Amino acid sequence: MSIWSQLSSLSRRAFEDDAAPGTNTGTDVGAAKCGPDPNDLEFTAAVVGLGAKLAKVDGLVTIDEVAAFSRVFRSTPGDEPAMRRVFDIARQTVRGYESYARRIGKRYRDRPCLLEGVLDGLFQIAVSDGAVTADELAYLKSVSDLFEFSDDTFRRIKAAHLGPDADDPYAVLGVSHEAPFEEIRAAYRRLMMENHPDTVIGAKSAPREYEPVAHEKSAAITTAYARIRADRGFLTRAD
Repeated sequence: MSIWSQLSSLSRRAFEDDAAPGTNTGTDVGAAKCGPDPNDLEFTAAVVGLGAKLAKVDGLVTIDEVAAFSRVFRSTPGDEPAMRRVFDIARQTVRGYESYARRIGKRYRDRPCLLEGVLDGLFQIAVSDGAVTADELAYLKSVSDLFEFSDDTFRRIKAAHLGPDADDPYAVLGVSHEAPFEEIRAAYRRLMMENHPDTVIGAKSAPREYEPVAHEKSAAITTAYARIRADRGFLTRAD
């Protein structure tokens, strides 16, 4: 039985009970990868719950939002019916997801790339209907806080999906306007190493469906760095 089928059979309890559903607690969360532990139902329940609650934040669950969830957090084709049943139940019962986010944030604190991937997916759901409301943005910030991301990290992730505030490339790289160029270059190289599709999908073992998100993020990071280099007069100077 797949993880989605297991969660489908346990979904009422998973989304209504305080207890964690079917969690494997004997795994090494310090492993250097971006994927969740195998068969971690609590992680899957949290992802579904967070996506469902986000879809309800503005008061209406749209077809685009459901489709975006299915696209970003998709399972194998044979598991799609079970995945949709889980989401349908989750969007009807929206209580308790903050505690799920807090728990997986603590469990996977040594895998920030995994948590960032979840937040990336939530941003894609939020933008799927063409507009991100203030309530949706507040919800995304609350999830970021529950994952214990810094304000600078949230601004960087937000800028990668919605564009930087006031067209600010510094926000994309998560650095201040006063930062020396060496710090900016180091931030660029670190972010590209963490978010390049080959790294995310290959070395970090992230799910294949994260690849389009990784392409978008790496493009945003490269564009921001190029703008800062140009602004600071590094047009012809090699890194």
